[in-house]
Amino acid sequence: MPIGVFDSGVGGLTVMKEITRLLPEENILYLGDTARVPYGTRSPGTVIRYSIENTLFLTSKRIKLLVVACNTSSSVSLKQLREKFPIPVIGVVGPGARAAVAVTKVKKVAVIGTETTINSGSYEKAIKEIDASVKITGVACPLFVPLIEEGWLDGDVVRLTAEKYLSQIKGNGADTLVLGCTHYPMIKDIIADAVGIGLIDSAVETAKEVKHVLGDGNMLRQSKKEGSRKFFVTDAPEKFARTGERFLGEKISNISKIYLGG
Repeated sequence: MPIGVFDSGVGGLTVMKEITRLLPEENILYLGDTARVPYGTRSPGTVIRYSIENTLFLTSKRIKLLVVACNTSSSVSLKQLREKFPIPVIGVVGPGARAAVAVTKVKKVAVIGTETTINSGSYEKAIKEIDASVKITGVACPLFVPLIEEGWLDGDVVRLTAEKYLSQIKGNGADTLVLGCTHYPMIKDIIADAVGIGLIDSAVETAKEVKHVLGDGNMLRQSKKEGSRKFFVTDAPEKFARTGERFLGEKISNISKIYLGG
């Protein structure tokens, strides 16, 4: 049985990449809801509806575990998905929050993400539930996503943008920075240079949690052969493949276009 992963677009491929690196033998189905991207501008009710529709599709393919590889959806829909579907559901917020609390020495953590993610306070809530004494600084970085999707992964424009956004983190005493958007690992080195503190990559932490949950449930695929990768999108498969290959770091084929309604 495969692992199911969904996101509103290509960003969740950074999560899939880390799962593949950690568990190369697992079969993975990836759904990018490219017809309805971005989720960050939608109301919580709409995001929940989209998330349920995505999960219904993936569970129809008999997945054994679901990864919600979207910070917006992870922030608002996990409770409903866990109540509605009888499989493990893993989001990207919790694993990043837990790693940040474990790593910080001074109990000061910074989080960067889209405006919706930062305004939702999802990381702050998750961190405070683990350790209420940790202080959190949230910084929205709205230009990062379009720059990354355009392929601007290096150069003066990206570096200056990072320095501008992250200047407010310097000097506030935080020793740990959470990458609260699945796009941001694409410019991890630039962010690290600009901020000068340790980074938590939620994609890496989510992949670790997937391995842990599958192992605990005796659900790891017992095979030496590399697993299969299948991709589903709701619009523009050619653009998804072109952009997504930069995120995944390998050729994307085996793409099917589907209709989810809504």
